[in-house]
Amino acid sequence: MTRVLVTGGAGFIGSQVAEELVARGWEVAVVDNLSTGRREYVPATAQFCPYDINSQETFELICRWRPQVISHHAAQMNVRFSVANPLEDARENILGSLNIFQAAAQSGVKKIIFASTGGAIYGDAAPVPSREADAALPDCPYGVAKLAVEHYLRFYQRQYGLVPISLRYANVYGPRQNGLGEAGVVAIFIEKFLAGEQPVINGDGLQTRDFVYVGDVVTANLMALDYPKAGVFNIGTGRETDILTIFLKLKELTGSTLGPVHGPAKPGEQRRSVLDCQQAKDLLSWQPQMSLTEGLTRTVAAFRKRG
Repeated sequence: MTRVLVTGGAGFIGSQVAEELVARGWEVAVVDNLSTGRREYVPATAQFCPYDINSQETFELICRWRPQVISHHAAQMNVRFSVANPLEDARENILGSLNIFQAAAQSGVKKIIFASTGGAIYGDAAPVPSREADAALPDCPYGVAKLAVEHYLRFYQRQYGLVPISLRYANVYGPRQNGLGEAGVVAIFIEKFLAGEQPVINGDGLQTRDFVYVGDVVTANLMALDYPKAGVFNIGTGRETDILTIFLKLKELTGSTLGPVHGPAKPGEQRRSVLDCQQAKDLLSWQPQMSLTEGLTRTVAAFRKRG
């Protein structure tokens, strides 16, 4: 039986990856400090370890448990926090990752699948849509950290023979997303609408993002497990949607009567972001299946049920 360690496995994306691995019959351990994750999201049959990825406990767990694969989702995910606190962002996203990679190198881990970012790694200077071969010139410390980790993974590949796969996620949305500060706009808007509170659109709302459903992202992770080589893959839809459109769709789906209210634009916010995902289609045989309308409908239903 293949052993997989999922960092951030109590969180939005990591917990759903862990569930699918358990469903495959794999032996799963979850490392999560529950700073944003929820214990009830961890699969019942998975081993749960409430550790920080920077900790000696995590290092020793990897060396002791000796997984074949590590799915690395644990991260400080708040772009605005990274701008205000680049040192803390680096401590979590770079040093925490190195703690995991060093333990992996010492314990014979074969593959690391890294949850990178396509939304923040390319920057405004990149072509639209952005391809993996385009220069990555991130504009925020969060994107800088993710790119640095990708480079460190190449080092560990050369030095220790680990097989790294970096999945550059677009703007992931769906059930279990957290709307409290770190989350994407979909979760924030839904929670506001359902609470009868006014969502605020930053700026004119015409900034665009590539919204990809969490179920499609989980499928990409499973296909990456079966891919035998190292690689970097954009995981998105290739379609731009502006924030005002998201607001109006969610207003309709939640039955809200609240109209759009605009606040000041956030300094340094990327204007356009959309990913070219042809490489994932060609090499991983992956492409998104969920339409935006159906994905948003399912997400609203899940938030209603969660209460």
